[in-house]
Amino acid sequence: MEDASNKRRTFLKQAASLTALSAVGPLAGFATLASEQKPADGKIIGIQIGPESFVDEGTENVLDILQQKGAVNTVFLTAFTYGGGFAGRLRKGRSFPDHGEPASEEKFFHGGNYATPHAQYYRSTVLKETRAPDHGKLDIINEVLPAAKKRGMKVFCGVEDRWDKALDVPGLKECAEIDLMGNSTYDPKKRITTCVFNPNVREFWKGLVTDLSTSYNIDGILFLNERTGPLMTVLGASPFRENIGDSSQVTCFCEYHRKAAEEHHINFERTKQGYLKLHEYVQDCIKNKRPNDGYYVAFQRILLDYPEIVAYDRLFDFGKHQILNEVRAAIKGVRKSLQIVFHIEHTISFNPFIRSALSYEDLAAKADFLKPVAYNNCGGERYANFLRNLNATIYKDVPIDELMSMNNHILNYPSEAKFEDLAKAGMSSDYVYRETQRAMTGVKGKCGILTGIDINIPVNATSRQASPEDTYAATFAALKAGAQGVILSRKYSEMRLTNLAGAGRAVRDAAKI
Repeated sequence: MEDASNKRRTFLKQAASLTALSAVGPLAGFATLASEQKPADGKIIGIQIGPESFVDEGTENVLDILQQKGAVNTVFLTAFTYGGGFAGRLRKGRSFPDHGEPASEEKFFHGGNYATPHAQYYRSTVLKETRAPDHGKLDIINEVLPAAKKRGMKVFCGVEDRWDKALDVPGLKECAEIDLMGNSTYDPKKRITTCVFNPNVREFWKGLVTDLSTSYNIDGILFLNERTGPLMTVLGASPFRENIGDSSQVTCFCEYHRKAAEEHHINFERTKQGYLKLHEYVQDCIKNKRPNDGYYVAFQRILLDYPEIVAYDRLFDFGKHQILNEVRAAIKGVRKSLQIVFHIEHTISFNPFIRSALSYEDLAAKADFLKPVAYNNCGGERYANFLRNLNATIYKDVPIDELMSMNNHILNYPSEAKFEDLAKAGMSSDYVYRETQRAMTGVKGKCGILTGIDINIPVNATSRQASPEDTYAATFAALKAGAQGVILSRKYSEMRLTNLAGAGRAVRDAAKI
């Protein structure tokens, strides 16, 4: 009778699993039970997920979904951020997915440290009080870690350099950047950013990762910093339609930055003069005041007259990478087996300026894995925005379809849609394959590559919308290219389960090759 009862329970469990899998529409063909299928041996199949998903849906239930539908074996749990990209629910006006709480983040999201800060690790910084109030006294790592470990899943803490509107954080005002016009970013009308050379900021990041690494039996840290230097900012060379010409976004010109410039033999005053010249140039571009020699020649002439512009931009990268080095040393100082993943912003994908400034080989020396973003669905919209922004300034004399053709040749993108169709078409799975291979070649075996895969990252209604087939193709392309794994992004709370299942099917199919 006991054997019969066990068989009945097994049958019911299998039937329930098959019923769940049948709900994925075009993916219903992969009928093997998710619990009996394993990801490719040795591959990290990760997913970024914020605390609210476990709060809304229950820890065990979420982990069931991640394993069964997405073949996930590694949870990248957001532990610190004040930005809504890696924590929080959806923004107001966005379509809610087929799971979770149908509530916009504006009513609930604050951000901060979702773990329990231990005061001894923050003695050397003014940034001592960053505990997130979003979920009361809940320590999300203590909540998720035991349940994940019991299933054999790894857990990395996600830490993002985003402070956005954190005006209530004591000491943050002392850490805020100063813009080109001498104003602080510590302002309710601005996105607050912190100076990479401010010792309080550097000590905070070291303290935070040391705290997380010491206080919890985690497997590693994912460190996210998507900020770029002042040169691209003043030009508006961004994948987003931001306010081109807004000097408040051009940073940092604080005293810590001045001191760093002097130490690197960069004339701070001439640097400011050069950036003010560039700012005036951008204002003229916006007003359609074409320089006598054309837009690009005028831009390059300013760079030649003020070589400090490029040197200062490189100084920002130096400061950013200095923090990465310090974060690595802090983590490895706790336990050498802890692994570090650095997130590489999407901009490197289609911006030749950023691509030339960031060396995969150099970054590989600072991490166990790099996560190059190769988001294909939102990539079309972002690439189109980047081209529009450059077409409004330095390449204003070039027809935009010709500008895209030139950029495609530079980037080695032979398979993408024409400009007028780009946002609607998105980027191809070939793009994901090429970006993965380029990263793998670039690191020269010094670290692993975990390709960032787009699952329902928000886009405009007229842009390409994620589908199970797209997610399958992108995930499969990254693994076929030889990546050591993938990280499903941006966050579980905005993903549709049908698309998550598409990624899981690709993982399992790739394991058969």
